[in-house]
Amino acid sequence: MAGFSVPGYGPERTSWTKVFARDSVVRRLDWPMLLSALALSLVGVVLVYSATRNRMGLNQGDPYFFFVRHLLNTGIGIALMAGTIWLGHRTLRTAVPVLYGISVLLILLVLTPLGATINGAHAWLVIGGFSLQPSEFVKITIILGMAMLLAARVDAGDREHPDHRTVLLALALATVPMLIVMLMPDLGSVMVMVMIVLGVLLTSGASNRWILGLIGAGATGAILVWQLGILDEYQINRFAAFANPQLDPAGVGYNTNQARIAIGSGGLTGTGLFQGTQTTGQFVPEQQTDFVFTVAGEELGFLGAGLIIALLGVVLWRACRIARATTELYGTIVAGGIIAWFAFQSFENIGMTLGIMPVAGLPLPFVSYGGTAMFAAWIAIGLLQSIKLQRPLSAG
Repeated sequence: MAGFSVPGYGPERTSWTKVFARDSVVRRLDWPMLLSALALSLVGVVLVYSATRNRMGLNQGDPYFFFVRHLLNTGIGIALMAGTIWLGHRTLRTAVPVLYGISVLLILLVLTPLGATINGAHAWLVIGGFSLQPSEFVKITIILGMAMLLAARVDAGDREHPDHRTVLLALALATVPMLIVMLMPDLGSVMVMVMIVLGVLLTSGASNRWILGLIGAGATGAILVWQLGILDEYQINRFAAFANPQLDPAGVGYNTNQARIAIGSGGLTGTGLFQGTQTTGQFVPEQQTDFVFTVAGEELGFLGAGLIIALLGVVLWRACRIARATTELYGTIVAGGIIAWFAFQSFENIGMTLGIMPVAGLPLPFVSYGGTAMFAAWIAIGLLQSIKLQRPLSAG
């Protein structure tokens, strides 16, 4: 039978006849992480269906419109994960310059007539009826690019920690796409990217002065962005509604207030799947994307919403174990960047539905409807699995 090889995982190569052998790729996958991510995606399919089945103006008259597409997105995401595992994170390391160039080109295209505004953010490319949010892929290329630079001399044995020049180059690499995304403006994605950069620096062993300096620069940049009027009016309104939810409950504070009503009405066990009055009544805007957690809070209650948080916790826990166990700094940094991405984005998404974080237009990983976000999240899982499967460099 023809062999099926996974680049970079030792000289013996995995074959289909040995796919379930003790040392096979399949057996060595991190199954708790993989099953938790799959469970989140499938829960998301149900929640998205509940949120959209009655919205005829949104689902084009087909109650299963979003249901089918969310399933399809999940399937494509899993295929991308498998492809990432097959290529291996070390192979992708050599392709970072190409991937970085493509991702920067895509976000630049958003600023051209090819760009489109969806849900208030001019952050999308719409080509041939398909929409793409390039900033989701930029998160991955920032992680891979910074990891490549910061780990190069350390993994080669020349240094124990990245030097100041290397850290500066890595920050410059991340700053270029972040500035372009800010021009869209897509503030939510920029917030995630800042947290990714912090996570990367923390796991790289860089001097604490860089961490403190970055935090200070971020605070200064936020003040300048506010003072220079770079933010759009809808973004300013979101922060105003966060600071004072009663400022305009029928206007800028409407989303947050309706989200909290939906979650609060669920109680311990929820109103029952497809029985939520806020969801059925279509009171919560963008409930299939940014506010999908409100469907869980209302219809599945505290227990169902808690299960989603627990599954996200398992993904992060297993990612932390992979980061600690890897034998190379490059893998540790990649895992650290993904952990920072998933942790902050999950906290921000759930926090904004509870009113403890400002509305930033970020999807809940694996759960919210959205093809690009789903693809990027599963590629990240593929990178983590690849790091888990690694062998010492001398064995490759």
